[in-house]
Amino acid sequence: MRLITLALTAAGLLCAQSRMVDLKGVASWTQTQVKVAPVEYAGKKGVSIARTPEAKGENSFALVPGIEFQDGTIEVELAGKPGAGAGGEARGFIGLVFRVQAGGSKYESFYIRPTNGRAEDQVRRNHSSQYVSFPDFPWPKLRKETPEKYEAYVDLEPGVWTKVKVEVAGEKARLFVHGATQPTLIVNDLKHGVSKGGVGIWVGPGTEGHFTNVRVESR
Repeated sequence: MRLITLALTAAGLLCAQSRMVDLKGVASWTQTQVKVAPVEYAGKKGVSIARTPEAKGENSFALVPGIEFQDGTIEVELAGKPGAGAGGEARGFIGLVFRVQAGGSKYESFYIRPTNGRAEDQVRRNHSSQYVSFPDFPWPKLRKETPEKYEAYVDLEPGVWTKVKVEVAGEKARLFVHGATQPTLIVNDLKHGVSKGGVGIWVGPGTEGHFTNVRVESR
């Protein structure tokens, strides 16, 4: 079984501290309104993730155990698409949560909407990537009060492996997609300020999601 590498760099040390997390052990991850399982998808071994039938709201993620993250980078390959029976508003919502605190009561998040990436509606394209902060700053609030500030266009395809990187430093975070050297989305005012917490994988309503090659560097 292929392993996900979680490389943890301790501040002030010359050598990175790292560990391997066996995907066969995902059952031990803290799973909030989701079910995660090892799987092979589109030629790569990783994990599948989907919301449970009784899930409500958008607080649905799996937390990788043993990570305390404040500043650094998170890299992952992910693939999201609307699942079987998903409603017309499904977009394949999929992404990451970080600085997860107090059992998931607070966290920051970046996610993408894969079906928006090549939509014929330009407004939908403009909503391809998203920053949110749980619980006080969901996307409807951010879009209404500060339109365009926390969303951006990026070319996406549903169900296709997509490289994503998040860089976090203090109150700032940047989202990179497809290995680009320039960020797709810049956030200069993370809503929880400078905080520390866990790292996890996230899916929204109606999504069939997959993750592989997760790498975390903490500094």
